[in-house]
Amino acid sequence: MPSPARTPAPRAAHAPGDASAPGFPVPYEAFTPSAPVPPGDRVLWRVRTTVEDAPGSLAALCAVLAEREVDILGLQTHPLAEGTVDEFLLRAPAALSGAELTTAVAAAGGQDTWTERADTHDLVDAPTRVLGLAARTALDGAELPVALRQLLGRCTVRSEPGADTGQDGGIPEEGTLEDTLMRLRTPGGGVISVERPRPPFTPTEFARARALVGLDARLGRRGGPGREVPPPEDGGVTVRHADDRDLRAARAMHERCSPETLRGRYHGPAGDADRYLDHLLGPRHGRTLAARTASGRIVALGHLLWDGDETEIALLVEDDWQRRGIGGELLRRLVALAVESGCGAVYAVTRATNTGMVAAMRGLGLPLDYQLEEGTLVITARLDGVPAVRAEERADSAWTLP
Repeated sequence: MPSPARTPAPRAAHAPGDASAPGFPVPYEAFTPSAPVPPGDRVLWRVRTTVEDAPGSLAALCAVLAEREVDILGLQTHPLAEGTVDEFLLRAPAALSGAELTTAVAAAGGQDTWTERADTHDLVDAPTRVLGLAARTALDGAELPVALRQLLGRCTVRSEPGADTGQDGGIPEEGTLEDTLMRLRTPGGGVISVERPRPPFTPTEFARARALVGLDARLGRRGGPGREVPPPEDGGVTVRHADDRDLRAARAMHERCSPETLRGRYHGPAGDADRYLDHLLGPRHGRTLAARTASGRIVALGHLLWDGDETEIALLVEDDWQRRGIGGELLRRLVALAVESGCGAVYAVTRATNTGMVAAMRGLGLPLDYQLEEGTLVITARLDGVPAVRAEERADSAWTLP
């Protein structure tokens, strides 16, 4: 049974049986680019250090970096009650290690120094990045936890549902900041917790996060961008179990899906989608639900996959049937199956841009953990205390699209 506090390392969502699929997430302290850097090249670093709030302290740091042929591409300052946290984006010789950078910064008076290899995405300046995240949150309220994760870097975001769950723990309206943990009240009375091993959050970061949550509260309830869809066929769809006898209908649905939809589900070339179905519809690997029209067409598939000690959840909804609530209904039923099977948590692997999946997971009303690495998002729903469903609500009972 997966531990609710643990973020799983998904495999099946990338490609069933594909041993080359990357593990996830990368530990916060151990992150380094996997590709070797040719000798003589220059690499990007993020460096954060605390210096004395006194004239000349920044100049001393710059001089030490210049001696080592390090270019300063960006600088942010985070004032503290005592001292200042300076955060640099640097371009340094490839031969210069993180330990050597830390030693150089310490020689110039820097303390509690933290270093991490950066990439080209970090070249976007902070105001531009924050405005982009604010726009993303404004378009779709489901994006708030993901936006916080991108705002604050490599950290864990947990979302607790509304105040009626008793989970708020007396958090004041303005939230709380405790070293490497911040907790913020959401518009619905719930709590979003953001935590990372290091470095500690600064008051500046806390203010940015609080402003993003405040924007979400002011805009109120909203969904993603709408689009026109055809009317339901033959009065709607029903949800039933599916297995390998449904391969032909599932492949036919693949043919009607756009390449973008298939790539978003299978995390690989759209042309490889069909070869996953034998694995996904096999009863040895998990359970599958299918949403069908009255004429028998499959328009959506939901999978509950036994991934070692973990349990993965995955959805594919045909383009013309998206944004009708089908994905949310499949997800609710898959969670019911997971609870029935004794699972403590389920996780979904998707892209950070997949607002539909993010919204469907939030719609469960369960505590959620978010992890994001290089555009891949893992959302874990903790199932502690979720009651078993009544017989009439079981996953194999009929449901009609409203």
